[in-house]
Amino acid sequence: MILESQDLNGQFDLMQNILEINNLIKLISKLPGLGPKSAKRIILKLINNRQELLKPLAQTLNEVYKNVARCKKCGSLKSNNLDCDNCQDSSKKYNKICVVENIADQWTIESSSIFKGYFHILGGTLSNTNSQRKEDLLLDSLIERVKKNNIDEVILATSATVEGQTTAFYIQDSLKKINIKVSKLAQGLPVGGEIESLDDGTLISAFKNRKGLNPESD
Repeated sequence: MILESQDLNGQFDLMQNILEINNLIKLISKLPGLGPKSAKRIILKLINNRQELLKPLAQTLNEVYKNVARCKKCGSLKSNNLDCDNCQDSSKKYNKICVVENIADQWTIESSSIFKGYFHILGGTLSNTNSQRKEDLLLDSLIERVKKNNIDEVILATSATVEGQTTAFYIQDSLKKINIKVSKLAQGLPVGGEIESLDDGTLISAFKNRKGLNPESD
């Protein structure tokens, strides 16, 4: 193990003199849960497996960059060559929309199988400390989807952070003129908690015990 560690350190040292490698280390280090040391190990693995890993990864990343984008109506990911499955599929006739902050939240809820309906992915939250605009969060699009799809209930599944609750309040206020039930996740969602970090049991409890925000729903 000592020899293996020394060998890796030697390869790391050689990598420091290559501009392309340094740039790649900086980029990979920005990914969640990864630092410079983890990035270097990943890069070594890729370089040592150029044909099996590095080349197909580069090709796939390029294809994703060119062909995958955020849907301008619902905020979910879609292929540029196809309609968005989340909001365009005519075979889906749901009467609920679940509003989440990001794609990771959508995937977490989908994997729990607790919710059957449409998703609306905001792409962030409203905050005084960042440059997020209301237009970027597709709030106008949410109202249009509610009207077009004859939605009965909008479920606000934003995080229990200050920003998440502020965003939920703004959405609730924006929907006041529409005769529709607005609810939010309740019991089981800890203060300050984020949706993607919840386990299935906690998430199911939060959905089942969601509370109506309309005065007549209390």
